[in-house]
Amino acid sequence: MNEFPDGGSLMAGPAAQPGDPALESAARWPEPAWSAWAGTAVRLGLAVVWGWAGLAKTADPAEAAQAVRAYEILPEGLVKPIGYGLPFLELALALLLVIGLGVRLVAGVCALLLLTFITGIASAWARGISIDCGCFGGGGHVDASQTEYLQEILRDTGFLLLAGWLLWRPRTRLSADGWLAS
Repeated sequence: MNEFPDGGSLMAGPAAQPGDPALESAARWPEPAWSAWAGTAVRLGLAVVWGWAGLAKTADPAEAAQAVRAYEILPEGLVKPIGYGLPFLELALALLLVIGLGVRLVAGVCALLLLTFITGIASAWARGISIDCGCFGGGGHVDASQTEYLQEILRDTGFLLLAGWLLWRPRTRLSADGWLAS
């Protein structure tokens, strides 16, 4: 059960039950021993990203709300709640990823949030709105020559792939999920 061939223990998520889709997936895609360590690196890398983004925005929540407003997508009544609340959601995701609690669920929320960001950036680009995404603080309208839509979309797509890895392989070492499963 939760042991690696090298004698180490698996710090994994909850044990799968017979008939569980995770168990069937594991039978089709056997998990190599290095996978749990790779997942740990991915989990902690995403935690740094969310922590950095959240901390940068909490320093000036009004600026974060301005960045949300610049996308010209949401009604004004939602701009402040999202602009002020998003940094705390990002910090919560970072904290959960650091401790490794609910990794698959957290990865799903990360993926959903990243898809939302990618869609928002692509929408602004397609509508000809010149903004800085505000992903790591700042944000708002900028000169057309200062936009970096392609780089921002590629960066967020990379983060989305990391979240996808954790959705596929949520078992990681040094995680609360593994501790709770043992």
